[in-house]
Amino acid sequence: MLLGDLGAEVLKVEKPGQGDETRRWGPPFRSSESTYFLSVNRNKKSLTVDIKKPAGQQIVTELAKKCDILIENYVPGKLHQMGLGYQEMQEIAPQLIYCSISGYGTSGPYAQRAGYDVIAAALGGLLHITGWGAMQSWRSYDRPSNRAVCSWSYNGCFVTKI
Repeated sequence: MLLGDLGAEVLKVEKPGQGDETRRWGPPFRSSESTYFLSVNRNKKSLTVDIKKPAGQQIVTELAKKCDILIENYVPGKLHQMGLGYQEMQEIAPQLIYCSISGYGTSGPYAQRAGYDVIAAALGGLLHITGWGAMQSWRSYDRPSNRAVCSWSYNGCFVTKI
């Protein structure tokens, strides 16, 4: 999002058939997409690629040869299993800055768990203090952990290029 705000061409690779689940997070919606999705994906172009299949993996490797930065947020090791990990990408595209984001790091008891903002909010207690009445917890539209991860990743990519 921030790289796109500065004029970079940002390609977001999404799962075929359903795309990013945040497209359906709402209300509110604009047409069929959530306003949350639209706000955090501004200035991005989306394409669907099945990276579990060899043809999809080939598309990603061809894109990597032309790109400056790859940002991924899979469970650690998942892309390596598909031949799209850091080591493989460095061989194919040595110019590529490879930014890997995970919810719990690469080691420890939760390392293989998926992690994203609403999970962090629940584990951190934010969902416990939101909501009222029948709405026992409410997913905040302010995503503090998303903003922090985005900012640090963005800064890391720029420092790498200096």
